[in-house]
Amino acid sequence: MPVEAFFLPLSWGQRFCIFHPAQSPSPRGLVLYIHPFAEEMNQSRRMAALQSRALARAGYGVLQMDLLGCGDSSGDFADARWQAWVNDVVQACAWLRWRGSIDGATRDSAPLWLWGLRAGNLLCIQAATRITEPCHFLFWQPPASGRLLLQQFLRLRLAADMLSGRASNVLQSLRDALNLGGAVEVAGYTLAAELARGLESATLMPPAVDCGETRLLRWLEVSALEQPRLHPLPAEVLTAWQQAGYQLQRQVVSGAAFWQSGDVKLVPALLDATSALFAAPGSGA
Repeated sequence: MPVEAFFLPLSWGQRFCIFHPAQSPSPRGLVLYIHPFAEEMNQSRRMAALQSRALARAGYGVLQMDLLGCGDSSGDFADARWQAWVNDVVQACAWLRWRGSIDGATRDSAPLWLWGLRAGNLLCIQAATRITEPCHFLFWQPPASGRLLLQQFLRLRLAADMLSGRASNVLQSLRDALNLGGAVEVAGYTLAAELARGLESATLMPPAVDCGETRLLRWLEVSALEQPRLHPLPAEVLTAWQQAGYQLQRQVVSGAAFWQSGDVKLVPALLDATSALFAAPGSGA
């Protein structure tokens, strides 16, 4: 079935979407992909597209959406707000379930998966508290916290100013501007204070929902080390997900950090590992 590109009408304009119909008589599951932050989104497009196509071939309906102010969606990055992005995810899930019902998918036959990359994982977690059905998670390279991601993003400005000899107190000045409610310019992106606050407060802790059902968390990381290893995490994070009723599976594969490369890089091992997880019994119907 052909890939469908369209604009989804939402508050504050339209969101550009690409839907990959399940290549099966009825979907095994429905998957929503949420992209990472700022330039990481552009660097990751190829990997996201390849994985979406692979999941569609495996029988999953997959929706990719450009959030408010990103890609081909309405607005500029300066218009982006964290809660608006969370609402985008919630509305995309509603559309995906509606489309799945047309294709013969029910909640019992086609579970909902939220798939995020980097900051996209944090958005998925927050959106899950507002979704009216149980959902599973696929994490690609989840950050330790939104605070860490914001710090990494602001350091891009520090690196640029160091090259020009203007690096003195740059991080503090950026923080001061955001704390006063202003916007700052970093690597060609205008970051609003509301967006910065939302990102900084986001965590990897599980959503506060209790659906009484077993849910899945598939957690994949990429490592460029000769002997790849998972990033260390506070024990309370992993314990919290397990206590919330999630069956947690973590895995690391070899590859480059494709979301932050200067050119487009592919990590075939990540694509293969993700496809293997979704082919496993219990991932779909």
